[in-house]
Amino acid sequence: MSAWLEIKDLHVKVGDKPILNGLSLSVNAGEVHVIMGPNGSGKSTLSNVLCGNPHYEVTGGFVDFKGKNLLEMTVEERACAGIFLAFQHPVEIPGVSMATFMKYALNARRKAAGEKELDAVSFMKRIKVRAQALGISDEMLKRPVNVGFSGGEKKRLETFQMAVLEPDFCILDEMDSGLDVDAVKVAGNGVKIMRSPERSFLVISHNIKFLKEQIMPDKIHILVHGRVVCEGGMELLDEIDQNGFSAFQKEAVA
Repeated sequence: MSAWLEIKDLHVKVGDKPILNGLSLSVNAGEVHVIMGPNGSGKSTLSNVLCGNPHYEVTGGFVDFKGKNLLEMTVEERACAGIFLAFQHPVEIPGVSMATFMKYALNARRKAAGEKELDAVSFMKRIKVRAQALGISDEMLKRPVNVGFSGGEKKRLETFQMAVLEPDFCILDEMDSGLDVDAVKVAGNGVKIMRSPERSFLVISHNIKFLKEQIMPDKIHILVHGRVVCEGGMELLDEIDQNGFSAFQKEAVA
């Protein structure tokens, strides 16, 4: 397998505070990786940096995505290249319906890839199939993006956006947080449906049951103090479930 995402010795700060301190990891094509670690270890910072959030300053290291320097790409270029972030706290966009938002987003990506933009009929056929699979009603598609929706509905719509856009690299930042049992299953099914040799995932989560039963990752990375201190397979979930992150924190200090 070839590494689609290669991060080497990444250092990031916010203001004068360093957050990532030499983080390194790689994700191969078609793999699902999970990021875990105690609060404040840099998990959400990593997702923001990968998507180009300007509030985070990269002070060292590099990030390669499919042979290109990701850090030199604009936010729009990263999105068109196939990077997708499912937000921990999805933002609201008043005045713009979900259907309209998705039509412009999808056609922008198709245009960047040199593909023909979808007309209204073709677009509606595409989103109807994905909406039905994820329990998204026609009424939800007509409403402004995330305005007036519950936390679970917002997370469900994030999964819907991912299914419509079919990105190459999906970053899921605690998309299971605050969801009821049914909504967690919807989020997990979204990942299962989209798993492909041509698509990779980086999932941030503390929910061990969700990871075991829904995500079933290929690899797990443990972050402490802004760097990866341990990597492994599903067996790490059992270790964390029994002992928490205390052993990894001691290892980081040592």
